[in-house]
Amino acid sequence: MATLLHLDTSVFPDGASVSRSVTASFRAAWQAQHPDGQVIYRDLNADPVPHLESLGAGAGFTAPADRTAEQAAAFALREQLIGELEAADAVLIGAPMYNYAIPSTLKAWLDHVILMGRTTAAEARTAAGKPATVVASRGGGYGPGTPRENFEFVLPYLETVLGPEGFGLDVEFIVPELTLAASTPGMEHLVEPARTSRARAHEAAESRGKELAARLAA
Repeated sequence: MATLLHLDTSVFPDGASVSRSVTASFRAAWQAQHPDGQVIYRDLNADPVPHLESLGAGAGFTAPADRTAEQAAAFALREQLIGELEAADAVLIGAPMYNYAIPSTLKAWLDHVILMGRTTAAEARTAAGKPATVVASRGGGYGPGTPRENFEFVLPYLETVLGPEGFGLDVEFIVPELTLAASTPGMEHLVEPARTSRARAHEAAESRGKELAARLAA
């Protein structure tokens, strides 16, 4: 029985969030293909994890037997979050672009889960090789050749943290763009490209969810 770890981070609710709708397409396809599979779901906007503080950070560099009671208590959440990643066979993350970066709630989750000598910077990283799908929606266009190409910080950062240099996950990005076209003056000419981008994102998510579920169930 395969397990999917699904994280959503959009500040907007279902029905108003493109990243949520696209991750929902992936998950629906996954569950239709693999109905007996387990889903670990975290809505990091509705139920955010706290920012990493000194006790939890320090505990990560201290042997379990040497941790103080306060460090052990602070590390319990990190252990839970890391355990969820390690238990998953596949990872799904909704990561809309906010102010040219990832949501702070996703950064807080990453700060807890990045653990030197275990999930990263280890000879045998505990999540390495797992397939990960990131839905990186954005209000404008930041692809190669666009005027704001140099403002693309989301994909390089997540590729570094999640990919070969970090967790070692096998990462695939799905990027619905121009999500603000219908509501932003001056972007009216981009409404149709936005619809096309969103439709392609849903198609890619459904295909990816179905393919991964079938692969892991085999």
